[in-house]
Amino acid sequence: LHTPMYFFISNLAILDLVGVSSVLPKMLENLILGRNTISFEGCVAQLYTFTFSVSTELILLTVMSYDRYLAIRQPLHYVTMMSKRTCISLMAGVWAISTINSLINTLLVAQLDFCGPNLVQNFLCEIPSVLALSCSSTYVNEITVYMADIILGMGNFLLVILSYCLIITTILKIQGSARKWKAFSTCSSHLAIVGFFYSTIIYTYIQPTSTPLEKKNKTVNIMYTLVIPTLNPLTYSLRNKVVKAAFWKI
Repeated sequence: LHTPMYFFISNLAILDLVGVSSVLPKMLENLILGRNTISFEGCVAQLYTFTFSVSTELILLTVMSYDRYLAIRQPLHYVTMMSKRTCISLMAGVWAISTINSLINTLLVAQLDFCGPNLVQNFLCEIPSVLALSCSSTYVNEITVYMADIILGMGNFLLVILSYCLIITTILKIQGSARKWKAFSTCSSHLAIVGFFYSTIIYTYIQPTSTPLEKKNKTVNIMYTLVIPTLNPLTYSLRNKVVKAAFWKI
């Protein structure tokens, strides 16, 4: 398990725990106690943690697609190119960029004035829902969010698409259908997660600001905040023959 792929998967697992833990406990508390309240400080903390987890996963999925590209395109040089030092450096960069992005957006939100109404049209505090409640100008916040969407969202999405275009081109050059399928199976799990994650993110965030929050599909929010993080371990682990055998043995 001490390979680059599983190193990145372990980081993804930690990230999923952080993201779910920022939303699920408060959500269950409100459901059990029959109330729908959260303090302003708690809302800001949830906003920061949730923004951090989403932005980190966007970049991490791109790094993982690059890892799969090197494994398929240059298998003989893969071990030296994706050394332990390289993997740690990549992850340090991922966590640092996400921390800066979420910190800037959270500080800008915390400086806004909120004078009512105080009803968040969602089951969690995220930037679009909180900005809609502010009675002060949110122009700077919206510009910052759009820049993050373009750089972190669309930028990483295009890099993932580029990686898979190169992967598919390489697989088509491989002789024999069995070898082609074996090469593709190494990245099929990652491709499935990318498809689920980006489809829900794009649907939720790439919408006009004039769209009423009441009309936004909360089911989609549940998908990428709770369902996808729960499916990630199954999608990755159960496709591994060794892990699958150990699972059935237990």
